Amino acid sequence: MKYLSIENIKNISIGAAMLGAGGGGNPFIGELMAINATRKYGKAKLISVDEIDSEALVVPISVMGAPSVQLEKFPSGKEFIKAFNLLESHLHQKIKATFPIEAGGVNSMIPIMVAAKTGIPLIDADSMGRALPELQMSTFTLYGHTATPMSVVDEKGNGALLETIDNYWTERIARSIAVKMGATATVASYPLHAKDLSKAGILGVVSLCEKIGEIVSNINNFLTVKDALNHLLELTKGFCFMEAKIVDINHETKAGFNFGTVKLEGFESSKGEKGEVDFQNENIVFKLNDFVAITAPDIITFLDVESLNPVTNEELKYGKRVFVIGIPCSDKWRTKDGIKLVGPRYFHYDIDYQPVEKRFKEFK
Repeated sequence: MKYLSIENIKNISIGAAMLGAGGGGNPFIGELMAINATRKYGKAKLISVDEIDSEALVVPISVMGAPSVQLEKFPSGKEFIKAFNLLESHLHQKIKATFPIEAGGVNSMIPIMVAAKTGIPLIDADSMGRALPELQMSTFTLYGHTATPMSVVDEKGNGALLETIDNYWTERIARSIAVKMGATATVASYPLHAKDLSKAGILGVVSLCEKIGEIVSNINNFLTVKDALNHLLELTKGFCFMEAKIVDINHETKAGFNFGTVKLEGFESSKGEKGEVDFQNENIVFKLNDFVAITAPDIITFLDVESLNPVTNEELKYGKRVFVIGIPCSDKWRTKDGIKLVGPRYFHYDIDYQPVEKRFKEFK
C-alpha cells in the first residue's frame, strides 16, 4: 500500500501513455484532473488486489469514445461520481475500490482522481495491460465476466444504465450512446468482486507505469537518450524497430473512433527505411518496408527521440521525430481466444498474429 504523490501521478501518466499504444485518451487532461483532486482531497491510496476483502465490489471508471474529441470536450468532473452512484443504486451495494480499465492516457488518471475524491482505494491492476479501442476487449471477457450492469454518463448530467446479452452488444449500444453524448462519455463497467479481478485482471500495471515514468522523468541522469531508451526496453521487454520522422498523417473521426494512418521515413540508424502505422484509437498494425513488423495485441507506441515522452495519436504532427517501439502484450492475450478478440484479423487485416519478439528477430 502507498499513497500517490503528485510526482507519482505524473510518472504513472507517462508510463500509461507509453503502454497505451497511442490511445487511451490525452494524458495531460487526466493528469491535471488527478493532480487537482489530490491537492483538494488528499492522496489516493494504491493497494494490491490482495489487500482488500475478496468479496468487495470493485469497479473501473473510464471515458469511452474518440480521444481527439477529449481535447475540445472537457469533462465537468461530476460525471465520474454520478456513474458510480447510478451503478451502486442499481446493485444495492457500495463500490469499495476502483482501478483503471486500461493502461492509457486519461483512462489511467480518472480512477486516481475518483479514488482521491471519494476516499476509496485504487487497485494496482487493469483489464488490458495496454489500451484497446472497444469495450469488450478486456481480459474480463476472456474469463466470462460481463460488462453490465454498466452506467453511461455525460458532462451535462445525462445518464443511462445498460443491461445487455453480451459484451459485444454492450460495446455497440454504449458506443451509440457515447456518440449522441458528443463522441465521448464516462462509463462505470465490469462490476466485479476483488477475487475475480485477482484472477481475470492484469496485476501490477499501475506500478509498471510508474517505473516507466520514472525513467523518462529522469532522462538527464543517463549518459545519452539511447541509454535511457535501453533501460525502458529492458523494463518493458520491448524492442526499437525504427527511428523515424512523420511525413504524412491521414485521420478521421467516425462512429465514436479515431481512424488513421501515419507514414514514416527513417533517419539515423533507420535511414532509407519506410514505415506505416494504422490505428483505430490505438495503433493496430506497423509495417516496416511493406512487411508486417508489429500487430495488436502487442503494443505499438511512439516515443519522442529527444525526451522519450510517449506521443499519443491526437498529438501526431508532420515532422515529429520518434522511436517506433514494440512491447509484448500480456500472456492472457496470447491465447486462441485472446487473439480472436483483439488480434489483427478482428480489425479486418489478413494477417496472422506473431509475437513481437519473433518478428523483431526476423527483421534484425
